[in-house]
Amino acid sequence: MIEKTSNVERIIAPVEGMTCASCVARVEKSILKVEGVKNVSVNLATEKAMIELETGKVNLDKIAETVEAAGYKIDFSSQSKKVSRKENEATDKLLDTNKKLKNDFILALVLSIPILILNMGTMWADFENLFSMTLDDINKILLLLTTPVIFISGKRFFKIFFSNLTHFSADMNTLVAVGTGSAYLYSTAVTLFPNYFLSSNQTPHVYFDTTAVIITLILMGKWLEAKAKTKTGSTIKKLLNLKPEFALIKKNGIEARVSVDEIKTGDIVLIKPGGKIPADGMVLSGTSVVDESMITGESIPVEKSVGEKVIGGTINKNGFLEFEVTATGDNSLLGQIIRMVAEAQGSKAPIQNLADKVASVFVPVVIVISIITFIVWIISGSSFNTALINFVAVLIIACPCALGLATPTAIIVGTGKAAQLGILIKDGESLETAHKISTIIFDKTGTLTEGKPILTQIRTNDITEEKLLQYAASLEKKSEHPFGESIVEAAQKGNLPLFESELLTNTIGRGILGKVNGSEVAAGNIPFMKEQSISIESWVNEAEKKLAKSGTIIFVAIDKKIKGLLKLEDVIRIDSKEAVKKLKNIGLKVVMLTGDNRQNAKHIAEKAGIDFFEAEILPDEKANVVKKFQKENEIVAMVGDGINDSPALAQSDIGIALGTGTDIAIESSSIIIIRNNLNALVSALQLSKKTIKTIKQNLFWAFFYNVICIPLAALGLLNPMFAALAMSLSSVSVVSNSLRIKNFKPEI
Repeated sequence: MIEKTSNVERIIAPVEGMTCASCVARVEKSILKVEGVKNVSVNLATEKAMIELETGKVNLDKIAETVEAAGYKIDFSSQSKKVSRKENEATDKLLDTNKKLKNDFILALVLSIPILILNMGTMWADFENLFSMTLDDINKILLLLTTPVIFISGKRFFKIFFSNLTHFSADMNTLVAVGTGSAYLYSTAVTLFPNYFLSSNQTPHVYFDTTAVIITLILMGKWLEAKAKTKTGSTIKKLLNLKPEFALIKKNGIEARVSVDEIKTGDIVLIKPGGKIPADGMVLSGTSVVDESMITGESIPVEKSVGEKVIGGTINKNGFLEFEVTATGDNSLLGQIIRMVAEAQGSKAPIQNLADKVASVFVPVVIVISIITFIVWIISGSSFNTALINFVAVLIIACPCALGLATPTAIIVGTGKAAQLGILIKDGESLETAHKISTIIFDKTGTLTEGKPILTQIRTNDITEEKLLQYAASLEKKSEHPFGESIVEAAQKGNLPLFESELLTNTIGRGILGKVNGSEVAAGNIPFMKEQSISIESWVNEAEKKLAKSGTIIFVAIDKKIKGLLKLEDVIRIDSKEAVKKLKNIGLKVVMLTGDNRQNAKHIAEKAGIDFFEAEILPDEKANVVKKFQKENEIVAMVGDGINDSPALAQSDIGIALGTGTDIAIESSSIIIIRNNLNALVSALQLSKKTIKTIKQNLFWAFFYNVICIPLAALGLLNPMFAALAMSLSSVSVVSNSLRIKNFKPEI
């Protein structure tokens, strides 16, 4: 996947061979060595690298060579493929890995059971009669049973271990390979050369059971971990499944069934009731209701008719629709959502930095501790067997995997859950910062309000309200002014037929004059009426009353006589007041900024329940207001939807754009609310808090586990088999804890 800006390319590519946090550190270090690479973030949970590099200055083959030299493999071959195809391939690969782990685990388990039975049998005083075999015979059988566990089931650990040796590096595989390999080699020597150990006054004892059970338990943990990791990335899979395989297109009057991948911009698509919409488009004919919940998180179906947009991946509930395709594949809203979710899940949160630093030195430190453990036990007079067992226990109990998975698994599940709620979070840093927000600033127009004028009141004289609106709308249909469009829309909603009209004068920002149904009709403000020599003195006081709080008054005259007035205003969204109340309840300071006049601003602020607002300010001044709060040590979120909001969105700690906003506003934001509901803001902040809490729990467990268990193993208080079980379960517990985020429900 490649995303380009003017100077920087962002590439996401799969990395093979990583098994723990130490691997992540080495891959990142190797990529950063390549000249022209600006930044890199490698994610253990997704096994992908997100690389930012200078456009046209970096050879991808050079990066691949550097990564390979570090002992890993990065695949850039899929960069030209569509996002959906790449994600499907990644899912298939993960499922294949799961299958291999399962098969290796089953083989190891089947062999470990008789190994344990035979080994436990040797503890009986009369074991030779029990098995009709000598100890040497039993040891040889144990060797035969354990060897496939080591070289078939456990092959992955030793293969990576030897690869690491050639690159002078170490990771979790090194710990497992050295630990089990040492026990296996010592046990093999005892089995093949028992007389040597007897002559050296050593008590010969084999540890085939330890070797086999350790590998079995670690494989079990790896398999369970892989299964859990598959679930963490299920959001992208669900999004991919929204797209149908085929579509019905209409070309030259002929209908044809084609693959969705063959659809092009400009094609005419037919959708039957119950069908999935294959691409973004504009309705040409038909009416229906469409279920957009899987994209926006909004449960109520949306009515669609001529001229309205439809979104690919949504479901047509009833009625036939014919629409023209405006965007397909990766350029569609669904494609962009998948891309953004994939990027967010591949990013890192700053809270991960400490874990990364620890992980980079973790394995070498553990190896040193295990060697010291072995030496101390020997010096203290203990047997070689005791020293070896404790040496192995220290190596096996250490778990760098939990450190590496603590943050990324939570980020993956958190951003995935957000997408299901109609919230797109661009990266892990934004997800982390969101829970720290102390002040949230709203733009007024189009964010707290509907963003367009709506006819709210009519006053008439010697004419009915319907007749006045009918004449005004018949005239205004010749205008392209937002006020005129709103008047026409109000008449259409009232099912009022419009007369033919002839435009005479259209003065932008003042008014319009024309012929309607044989009469001269004028609609405009006070200056425009005076220009047309129309007396409005008796209506001025009425107009001032109407304007007492907010809105715009349009006078309407027929044949030079004033007949009434229309009040238009940008009304508050129905969800604004509730959302503001919830934000204040969780302790946030809520502020409104607008370029509108103070009278209108005060009216909207009061309606929304906002105590602090600033009016009549320019776009760059909005950014200055954000800076002012930041200087007061406030963590600021800015919510907007227009081009004029982009400076403030960029300046804020977290920019939040509504999905209905401009491309520039969305580009300047860290969080995008696809769902057309401000309450989703509260959900985003609550989800951020839940995710960060989970990350802290994971990191605490990962650090606590290692800090407590490694000393216990060194002191001889942990058997290597129990150490293997604990190590396996530590990673599984971290992933399982992250999966709990899937159950998140926004608080009311």
